Amino acid sequence: MNPIRYAKRECQDQEKIHNFLSQAKTGFLGLSTKDQPYVVPLNFILWENSIYFHGANEGRKVEMIKENNNACFTVSEEYGTLVSPIPAHTDTAYMSTMIFGKIESITDIEEATQAMQKMLDKYVPGYYDSLLTRSHVERYRSALGSKTHYLKSSLLK
Repeated sequence: MNPIRYAKRECQDQEKIHNFLSQAKTGFLGLSTKDQPYVVPLNFILWENSIYFHGANEGRKVEMIKENNNACFTVSEEYGTLVSPIPAHTDTAYMSTMIFGKIESITDIEEATQAMQKMLDKYVPGYYDSLLTRSHVERYRSALGSKTHYLKSSLLK
């Protein structure tokens, strides 16, 4: 892996990185096959040193993952503009992280159920009166009728 070019801005604080990933709402999954890059925004959770997400079990993302399961997952949050009397020194304050790993399907329904419950807890905390059930995760179909595909990418250091 290439070292960060602007090393003095690099964050090595794992707790700060974990908190950032736990609070951020949107991540961008980068995939590639042959000469075709593809980046898609996703809801996600960080759990047990993996990024979890879900989507339809058919379509471009799934086909690309089948061909090449190497991925980059990027999260970025802007914190404002840093102005300077010198135009070339004006900058943007932000935090971002890039995570490289391999994507795998989640075949264990208990793991998928736990991950989806954690996703509900992150995006709609306290909205539902009861926990997500295994049978709901097994039966769920999207508005377009597609079954849901549960995925994760373990983090590579």
